[in-house]
Amino acid sequence: MDMTLTSGKYSAVNVDLTGSTFRDVRLRDAIFDDVDLSGVTFHNANLRNARFNDVNLSGVAIANTNVEGMTIDGILVTELLAAYRRST
Repeated sequence: MDMTLTSGKYSAVNVDLTGSTFRDVRLRDAIFDDVDLSGVTFHNANLRNARFNDVNLSGVAIANTNVEGMTIDGILVTELLAAYRRST
């Protein structure tokens, strides 16, 4: 059953949204807790100032991205990439 949501605040608890499509959607200040996003694709997404805690990122591929100011365990990713490039 396809359904279009109008603007507003929603709470989805214990819901299966497998195969859903979200286009031109704003989820600012949304909270994702105990969510399975395996296999999802983010394209033209703004994750600025997002926080990821206790997250499984194994197998994640990141390409063509702006990582300015992004940190992993407190280390700037730009510095990690620069160190990697110097070592190869």
